[in-house]
Amino acid sequence: MRRLPVYFLVDVSESMVGEPIQQVENGMRQIVQELRTDPYALETAFISVIAFAGKAKSLSPLTELYKFYPPTFPIGGGTSLGAALDFLMDDIDRNVVKTTEERKGDWKPIVFLFTDGTPTDNPSAAFARWNNKYRRKANIVAISIGNNVNTQLLGQISDNVLRLNNTDEMSFKAFFKWVTASIQATSVSVTDMGDDNVALAPTTGINLEKVDTSKPCVVDENFTVLLGKCSNTKKTYLVKYAKHLSYIEGLESIDMKATDFKLVDAYPVDEETYNSLSDGKSNRHINTMSLRGVPTCPCCGAQLGVVVCECGNIMCSDGQTTACPWCGMEGSLGEIAEGGMDITRGRG
Repeated sequence: MRRLPVYFLVDVSESMVGEPIQQVENGMRQIVQELRTDPYALETAFISVIAFAGKAKSLSPLTELYKFYPPTFPIGGGTSLGAALDFLMDDIDRNVVKTTEERKGDWKPIVFLFTDGTPTDNPSAAFARWNNKYRRKANIVAISIGNNVNTQLLGQISDNVLRLNNTDEMSFKAFFKWVTASIQATSVSVTDMGDDNVALAPTTGINLEKVDTSKPCVVDENFTVLLGKCSNTKKTYLVKYAKHLSYIEGLESIDMKATDFKLVDAYPVDEETYNSLSDGKSNRHINTMSLRGVPTCPCCGAQLGVVVCECGNIMCSDGQTTACPWCGMEGSLGEIAEGGMDITRGRG
């Protein structure tokens, strides 16, 4: 039997924490449920899931559709697209059956790349490897989740670059129905016509648009994420802020706005998994004056989920004297000086 390998290469960087990664998990379940009712897909489709942040990791090897179980997605620091693409190519080399004189190999793999950020590594070498050796043998469909992606860059490795403009629940559901329909159409194409070029479903009526990658794009940084540690449980968590534009008092008439970041929520993460997917400590910073809102700690419920130690790390506090879970320093809470202070933010 000739298989149709379907890879999901999923960005699990810090900015995906919370609703976006939950929507991807829900979407994967939706895809599998619908594909299992399709006789063409059930006969041909094998699914693999690779997650990437600072590093890449296989969450599910190529698996027959009826045996595939959607994974839980971890979160890591960074967006190493080059490392992810290298990991994918190595997996294709190991697991996709090649055509020889004696037998027909697998159909051309489809790769659905989901990302919401700009690479934190240099993907040039991986891009060159892909274009020289794999591009004619596989189909990448690159999806920008929101507008914080350099779509021109993605255009270097794919002729099919699309942007999901809205990331609310209904838009994600419609998007994953489109992914399902595209896999179904390709399954029919390979079975009935022997054509393994990707057959993308129409995007009419959904918040998904094909991007002209020949045109310059404006990368808009929508989120900032802080890494914190619970003072009581010593567990790690992420605090997510979304970009917020507001008029500057007195300058409304000239449409001048200030940019800050408004609290979304705080989320516990598994420290070991987070570190295993991260590519080193961030050297990016943000001033505390740009942050609006303080969460409760998602690990212990302490009312102050963003307290800055003198060591520069984030911890939680119940308002009393506490010891920093990062460096062990003890002290009492005080006010941040006028003008705020620069603190370390996540990589992506």
